[in-house]
Amino acid sequence: MTDTVTIENERWRIGFLPQMGGSLAFGQVRIDGEWVDVLRPTPDDVEITNHTASYPLVPWSNRIRNGLLRFSGREYQLRPNWPDGTAIHGAAWEFPWAVADRSETHITLEFSSTGLYGVNWPWEFTARFTYALDGDDFTWTYSVTNDAHETFPAGFGHHPYLLRSVAGSADPHLQVNVEKAYDLEECMATGPAGEIRPAADFRESREIGQTFVDDCFTGRTGEDLATITWPDTLTLNFTADAALEHAVLYIPPGRDYFAFEPVSNANDAFNLDEDGVAGAGLFLLQPGETRTASFTIAATPQR
Repeated sequence: MTDTVTIENERWRIGFLPQMGGSLAFGQVRIDGEWVDVLRPTPDDVEITNHTASYPLVPWSNRIRNGLLRFSGREYQLRPNWPDGTAIHGAAWEFPWAVADRSETHITLEFSSTGLYGVNWPWEFTARFTYALDGDDFTWTYSVTNDAHETFPAGFGHHPYLLRSVAGSADPHLQVNVEKAYDLEECMATGPAGEIRPAADFRESREIGQTFVDDCFTGRTGEDLATITWPDTLTLNFTADAALEHAVLYIPPGRDYFAFEPVSNANDAFNLDEDGVAGAGLFLLQPGETRTASFTIAATPQR
């Protein structure tokens, strides 16, 4: 594993791998005086960013069908970089990031596409992601700046993998404050958001279970986005800015982890938007403009 940079306070200890796509190496909470993993820890022999604890999704999250980005009547062919033939999870996770600022309890990682060859995005941009610890709160702040000479559409997010068992606990319970989800075909939205299918319906708290889920939610009902509780061990409360209109839940059966991703845009949002589907969650960035959004995880140990 490349060199890990760590921030820490009395509740959280977070490791970062700037050179590996600006990813997180681990995320730990102090319970009963001991540091325990809450995010899936990155293996020592990790070779790809997708196997880390979490990684930034910018300047879009999730997939673009066939890597074909349509915007304002034009088409841009991106490089498919996933086995399903899509362009996935933005362009910045494939490159090293730099540490722009750091203290004991916060860090800002930065990536600029200007002058780099092979960046999977037709416009130049800079991403700055800041992570800050304050008591029980761990705040993640996304930021993207348009460094090009024309307006482009964008989105952002992060991909936290959480452990099913924390400090020997049973499987967690999840409750999500949303009203809608998308019908997905090969993990991509096919139209406007509608009813949440039963297997992915966590509007009432329940155990995450072993049924496969890879769903995209929207229709948030307030600042509180989700609550994850490991029985008799730990509760994590997610709050998020309104700009993070969507969340992706991934539950792979038989694995020791799952993922909950606060994101701005829906799966295949560029093509949804071009087809006139409202609410896909993209934002337009003018030249020189910066867009920022945050979410916070509050940790409450139960013992």
